[in-house]
Amino acid sequence: MAGASGLAAADAIARRYGLLPPDSSGIFGAGETLTYATQSLLTRHAAAREFPPSMISANPFAVPIAPPTDAFQRSRAIGFSDWQLSVDGLVRRPTRFSLADLKAMPVQSQITEVACEEGWSYVAEWIGTPLHHVLREVGVLPAARYVAYFSVEPDQWDSLDIHEAFHPQTILAMGMNNGDLPVAFGGPLRMRVPLQIGYKNIKFIHHITVTDSMKRYGKGLGSASPEGGYAWFAGI
Repeated sequence: MAGASGLAAADAIARRYGLLPPDSSGIFGAGETLTYATQSLLTRHAAAREFPPSMISANPFAVPIAPPTDAFQRSRAIGFSDWQLSVDGLVRRPTRFSLADLKAMPVQSQITEVACEEGWSYVAEWIGTPLHHVLREVGVLPAARYVAYFSVEPDQWDSLDIHEAFHPQTILAMGMNNGDLPVAFGGPLRMRVPLQIGYKNIKFIHHITVTDSMKRYGKGLGSASPEGGYAWFAGI
C-alpha cells in the first residue's frame, strides 16, 4: 500500500511538471513515469562517461541485422552518395540533408560505451554531427516536445524528448574508430544516444520528425521498443 501510494504521488508530480513518458499508461505506466521523471529531474545536465582511446574495444559486437533492401544495396554501391536525411514536423524549414551536408556542419568525436539490455557492451569512438546542430538548422518550433527518428529497416524507430535531443552528446554518427561507420554498425547514419541503452541507438536513419505528441506514431508509446515490452525511456 505504501508503494502504491508513493507511485500515485510520483505520478501526480510528474503530471504537474509535464514529465509523463509516452508509455505512461498500462500496468507498468506508474513505474515508467517514476523512472523517467526522476532521471529527468536529477540528470538533465549529466553527461555519459567518455573513455581514453586505450579503452576502445578490440572486437566490438554488431547485432545481426536483416538483409538491407535492394535500394539500400544500390545506395551502398555508390558510397551512399544519394543518401538523404529528411527532417520535418514542427520546424520552420523542413529540409533534406545529404551526408555531405551533415559532414559540412560541426562534427565531434566521442569515445563512449554502447550497453545492451541483454548484458553485453563495448566502447567505441563515434564521429558525427550533434543532433542539436541539425535541429537548429531547421528551426524547431516552441510546441515541440519530442524528436522521432526512423530507420530504413521496417518497424525500427524511436524517439527522444526535446531535452535529450538537444543534449551535446546526442549525435548523428557517420564514423566509427577513425573510419566511416560500417554497415554492420548502422552505416551510413546512426543515432547515437550515449545516455540511454543500446536499443535507442537506431541504425540506418533516414527520417526525423519533430512533434508535440507521440500518439500519432505506431501504438502511441513513443517507439517500437515498448510495443515489444521494453521501456521508452532507457536511461543509463
